[in-house]
Amino acid sequence: MTRSLRTTPGPLCAGLLLMSLIAACAGGKRAPPPSTDIDEDLFRADVRVLASDEFEGRQPGTAGEDKTVAFLVAQYRKLGLKPGNGDSFLQQVPMVELLSGPDASLSVSGQNGTRSLAYKKDMVIWTKRIAAQAQITHSDLVFVGYGIVAPEYTWNDYADIDVRGKTVVVMVGDPGSTAGNAKIFKGRAMTYYGRWTYKLEEAARHGASGVLLIHDAGATSFDWDVVLKSWTGPQLELAAADANAGRAAIEGWLSGAASRGIFAQAGLDFASLAAAAGRPGFKPVPLGLSVDAEVHNTIRRFNSANVIGTLPGRKHSHEYIVYTAHWDHLGRAGPQSGDIYPGAVDNATGVAGLLALALSFKRTLPPPDRTIVFLALTGEESGLLGSAFYVENPIFPLSDTVADINMDTLQVGGPTRDVTVIGFGQSELEAYVRDAAALQGRELHADPHPEAGGYFRSDNFSFAKAGVPSLYVMAGADDSARGPAFGQAQIDDYYAHRYHQTGDRYAEEWDVRGMVEDLTLYYRVGMRLAQTRRFPNWFTTSEFRAARERSRDSSSD
Repeated sequence: MTRSLRTTPGPLCAGLLLMSLIAACAGGKRAPPPSTDIDEDLFRADVRVLASDEFEGRQPGTAGEDKTVAFLVAQYRKLGLKPGNGDSFLQQVPMVELLSGPDASLSVSGQNGTRSLAYKKDMVIWTKRIAAQAQITHSDLVFVGYGIVAPEYTWNDYADIDVRGKTVVVMVGDPGSTAGNAKIFKGRAMTYYGRWTYKLEEAARHGASGVLLIHDAGATSFDWDVVLKSWTGPQLELAAADANAGRAAIEGWLSGAASRGIFAQAGLDFASLAAAAGRPGFKPVPLGLSVDAEVHNTIRRFNSANVIGTLPGRKHSHEYIVYTAHWDHLGRAGPQSGDIYPGAVDNATGVAGLLALALSFKRTLPPPDRTIVFLALTGEESGLLGSAFYVENPIFPLSDTVADINMDTLQVGGPTRDVTVIGFGQSELEAYVRDAAALQGRELHADPHPEAGGYFRSDNFSFAKAGVPSLYVMAGADDSARGPAFGQAQIDDYYAHRYHQTGDRYAEEWDVRGMVEDLTLYYRVGMRLAQTRRFPNWFTTSEFRAARERSRDSSSD
């Protein structure tokens, strides 16, 4: 045992002690709190890891997913975030992988004989029903124009016809965005009615057995090569108990040339019918042809995961600001291929941004009043599957979710003078962005290509459909140093040569100043939302406002 010796300090020691106490209480300097600035080194390091070949392209249901999810959980823990799903950082997302065989067949018959369409050259078909085989036999073909039922626009392309058991041929886009009629729908800005996903859903609601989409690069904003890359090979779907409900037996794309050939086979002029479909009062047109089609599936079931961490609010912990970014990408080019789609920009940058924002919020003193949720989502590349599953099975009540701020493909390059709002004119969140951008000397601009429907192509849309005001913004094209022509050229080069290609790789020479600037903007928007008591709403012209009002009304009952 060691005895404690207590002594009385001498005069000099006592004086020094007193001076130290006075300095500490009155004039001593405290260490400054940690900076909330975006940590560029952390951001780069996380992009580097996520986009490395070791992560195998981050495809759900592969070893690449296992490594990605383990990395994110470790980073969440390191950042001091709380598990978002009880004691777990994971929300399990049941999925099914459907691989259609190359023997998929489709033929069109009429009075003048039968025409067989070549798989991949003329058509790509599939079934999203969880079944080993799907087919349609002697199904009548009907042209339903844009395939839209929109009461608010007094529009019904299924009026006065019963398509149960039939196969509908549908144009993508909507009469405003594709036909160029500025007086109907939202003019040049595509509505959700223009998205190919909506066409499939609406046709199934009317009982169609088959849905064939007419490919048009101008309306879809992607070429036939993208159809081949995206709709052949393994396809992922949510493995819901009622997965076979609400889907036609056969779905697919027709090439532009094959579509025109079918109309010619029916003795009809496609161009004149397409023009008529863009005018009010259009009625469906039976083509006098029938279709036979068949596909065979290989089926694999597995669980993927959304990764959720939280920073609990200081005062209003039951109100939530959600930051989202999808962690998944396209994996390998083939089962035996060494080619990997690393997805550095799309979307290792968004996930690294999620982690950088978590660090900035963790360093914020005092902490935000509302809870901040950091949600890394699976299955975006396969149809927004992770976000769709989350809003159907929300961990945090959607009625108490203040907003979603989505990050998808942050832009490589220097600072810009502008901020692009994808889906401009949708919600009051734009005022928050405008104020945050002004602090950076930047202006808000609308998406220059609203006809492409970019707002409906990332995870923000799942939240929007559920009524949660959702923000999707990114750097504009006006490079602060070299102007808009230079900036647009960089954007065009990325989409032409690296987007969804094996060349989307991280490079140490990346200029990430623009990404850091954007992340700072996202932080400021989220911080302002976290410190207010308001719940921003959709504008009265938004198709999502009614869902929000129903949600908020039910929460106050």
